Amino acid sequence: MRLATWNVNSVNARLPRLLDWLESVRPDVVCLQETKTADFPVAEVDKLGYETAAHGLNRWNGVALLSRVGLADVSPGFPGEPGFPDPEARALGATCGGVRVWSVYVPNGRTPDDPHYAYKLTWLAALRTALGDELGGHAELAVCGDFNVAPTDADVWDPAQFVGATHVTPPEREALRHLLDLGLHDIVPKPMKGPNPFTYWDYRAGMFHQDKGMRIDLVYATKPLADRVTGAYIDREARKGKGPSDHAPIVVDLG
Repeated sequence: MRLATWNVNSVNARLPRLLDWLESVRPDVVCLQETKTADFPVAEVDKLGYETAAHGLNRWNGVALLSRVGLADVSPGFPGEPGFPDPEARALGATCGGVRVWSVYVPNGRTPDDPHYAYKLTWLAALRTALGDELGGHAELAVCGDFNVAPTDADVWDPAQFVGATHVTPPEREALRHLLDLGLHDIVPKPMKGPNPFTYWDYRAGMFHQDKGMRIDLVYATKPLADRVTGAYIDREARKGKGPSDHAPIVVDLG
């Protein structure tokens, strides 16, 4: 099985690129984030052999799962998921080819003194509780997506540039560690080029070409699933060209 995750930053704006990428890379299961639509283009991906589960409420947020190996027990959101203040489309689970897969788009947090930051921490704590419940029934589980947290200083291009900012604060990183404490493993992909495993680069001029990025897109998997990993890479090519997302996909191959 080939599993992938990608924050597309608007599936409609990125649709031609997404379809080309699906045909080229041929993942079996794809987690998408920031789809930004309540009307996912199901017909277009169906032509490529994918079943679709989409959870989008409006032009903000939004997650989806595409699968060529089955799509069952679909769960839009999770029990106890908080909103800000109303429900948001940030999590979607389904069973694909016997693997329980979650696509998640964690709140950004904005700034540490913003109410959205407290919401982010509350959301991550609720996700941990929900995953703990899920693990009782699924030995092979992966939670993939844009976590909006860089796990360590090695996951940002210059730690000094992020002092006092979100994505790197101790409470956010502690929330990630609490997820790993459930028995999940961080599947760290290799970059296609260069030494850094970054998955996100700001659109500002030169940030991508100078590799001034962050690793905030993550794949966490249970040990039985992690033991099946034969390779994982960041598809930097998908970040190039005209009109890309500001994120690159992660591709994980399972034996």
